[in-house]
Amino acid sequence: MSTELNKYSKTITQDPTLPASQAMFYGIGLKENDLKKAQVGIVSTGFDGNGCNMHLNALAAEVKQAVWDQELVGLIFNTIGVSDGMSNGTTGMRYSLVSRDVIADSIETVCGAQFYDGLIAVVGCDKNMPGALMAMGRLNRPSIMVYGGTIAGGHYKGRELNIVSAFEALGEKIQNKLSDEDYKGIIQNACPGAGACGGMYTANTLASAIEALGMALPYSASNPALSKEKSAECVDASKAMLHLLKNDIKPRDIMTFKAFENAITVVMVLGGSTNAVLHLIAMAKSVGLQLNQEDFQRISDKTSLLADLKPSGKYLMEAVHKIGGVPAVMKYLLQKGYLHGDCLTVTGKTIAENLADAKDLDFEKQDVILPFERPIKKTGHLQILYGNLAEKGSVAKITGKEGEKFKGTARVFNGEFELVDGIQSGKIKEGDVVVIRYVGPKGGPGMPEMLKPTSLIMGSGLGKSVALITDGRFSGGSHGFVIGHITPEAFDGGLLALVEDGDWIEIDIKKRQINLLVEEKKIAIRRSHHKAPELSVKSGVLYKYAKQVKTAADGCVTDED
Repeated sequence: MSTELNKYSKTITQDPTLPASQAMFYGIGLKENDLKKAQVGIVSTGFDGNGCNMHLNALAAEVKQAVWDQELVGLIFNTIGVSDGMSNGTTGMRYSLVSRDVIADSIETVCGAQFYDGLIAVVGCDKNMPGALMAMGRLNRPSIMVYGGTIAGGHYKGRELNIVSAFEALGEKIQNKLSDEDYKGIIQNACPGAGACGGMYTANTLASAIEALGMALPYSASNPALSKEKSAECVDASKAMLHLLKNDIKPRDIMTFKAFENAITVVMVLGGSTNAVLHLIAMAKSVGLQLNQEDFQRISDKTSLLADLKPSGKYLMEAVHKIGGVPAVMKYLLQKGYLHGDCLTVTGKTIAENLADAKDLDFEKQDVILPFERPIKKTGHLQILYGNLAEKGSVAKITGKEGEKFKGTARVFNGEFELVDGIQSGKIKEGDVVVIRYVGPKGGPGMPEMLKPTSLIMGSGLGKSVALITDGRFSGGSHGFVIGHITPEAFDGGLLALVEDGDWIEIDIKKRQINLLVEEKKIAIRRSHHKAPELSVKSGVLYKYAKQVKTAADGCVTDED
């Protein structure tokens, strides 16, 4: 046990040759005795403009008071957030993935400059969480993530709603399946208040993964945003922080390779977002671990999809809360031998110790989580595909409802906005493989999500009859026969850039292959005539990102050579 809790902050609070630093601490209201205490930075991604984040500053204030109650100094600072739900389908979505690295850089910057001894991150929307975890990994100081929690479900005329309902309503309206009144009714009732998007979309996926990783308290992922349990979690986080400081337990003690295997297993069982592949790889890199796409495939092959959660299933995250939360799911996985129970967590206890008192799943009284004996899909839903279209890999999200093989003719769109026009004009037909390219990490830039295209396809009734492939990525809300993260991307000269309308494309999930069925001679001719595009931006953060970002297979990190 460490008796020196302020081993970083003492640099500026106790050095007699830094009187100006100490004067500024007195200026913010600290007393002489406070300067001897450990300092905990409490970072919030709260801002008014996004329902996922609108309540986070209030939660951060609760954390701050609880930290002071532990005889520690709690100091709030803020960093950015981007609303994926609002920016999806616009050029603003290019900034979403970029925001992850800005968040990581800004948290590292503040904690490094201010010499905080510990870090508690209060985060909500998709990129907030991996950004915070990447900063924690780099800093390697006692750290905890507090998830802002999931939103409640919306309701309209007896129909249960969530954010994807609003996206898919547009496709229904285009097909004249929805009146103007009902279209507006769905939009006005899909998001009833604060909290992250309610299905097993990217935010709830990452929250669940990070809880399984051991970097958030038990139940953090499934405690709803506006619940007494979430408020209690803020207090518990302060107590856990004191324990971490006293025992000098750091992120790299917790974020081990086995812990990442636990996180991936939970993602597979819950039917989580394809974005988990990008983010967990990047988070692993922050602690010096080499996680890769094949680790996801390996775990996918030996586990099963058990959760009947949206977007492809029936339930929202609040249903998981009602049956015992993520710990109930993890306890079942541990009992079945799918988790490493000896991994350390932010409670100071192991996974197995944390789960000892968790609720047991009752498969006769609930059907949110199914048993391994009758899974939704016998293997995991995330599949890593290769082939001439994806020499360095791609990520498919196949829940079992889409089939395992698709062969069709290409309908090519340079960006998602062309596709929207294609849907409205009837260009896309049953049996097509929709190709959206030049939306990768560099080509976007920023690798925007293709939620609007997949939602339009679903809403227009083509969800079961077309496939969609892209060098972009997908929201956790996307479903259907979709393959993203195609690497190399079109902008980097990947074969995706040479696909033409009418080309045959074959996707085989069992063989893990995605191939363009065009003769090599024709491909060589096309390549000789192909002219690489210029970057669509010339300055600013998107330009810097495009110049620094690694491939999707490498987690789209920006802090490596």
